[in-house]
Amino acid sequence: MRQHFAVVIGDANGTDKAMQSYFASKGYRNVTVYCMADRCRNNLGDWPTKHVSASRQKKDFAYYATKDEEMARAASYGFMIWDGKSKGTLNNILNLLKHQKKVLVYFSPDKSCHTLGSAPDLVSLLRRCSSIDRRKFEREFTLSTFAVAEEPGIDLFPARRG
Repeated sequence: MRQHFAVVIGDANGTDKAMQSYFASKGYRNVTVYCMADRCRNNLGDWPTKHVSASRQKKDFAYYATKDEEMARAASYGFMIWDGKSKGTLNNILNLLKHQKKVLVYFSPDKSCHTLGSAPDLVSLLRRCSSIDRRKFEREFTLSTFAVAEEPGIDLFPARRG
């Protein structure tokens, strides 16, 4: 008998919507769409939804990050498609690692896959990002975000070699 895994997915345009389209085209039913407040932006398979409340009303990065944190708690592991630029995807990776869950990342710039389970794994992947993007991430994320580090003082943004 074929095993069907439960999928938790966001409702954003872009990759979330593309993955929803794929699951819907395959008739996959074991999907829950996570949405903010009472409105889902996308639910292409008419799947059950999980509505997440936020303490803020402004629909900015922090607003949607509330939903992403809930998804990280619910997931057993993660699969991310990352362009090496999206801070939202990096935040989702960090959320999963913080909850000690593995993440499979398809890194689109070089079409490679990476299994992350620790801060050193993430450092290795971040080295593949441009120095401009790494500096942007360093400014955007605070040190408290990096509770994923097993070693005190680990530098998630080391200078790129070569």
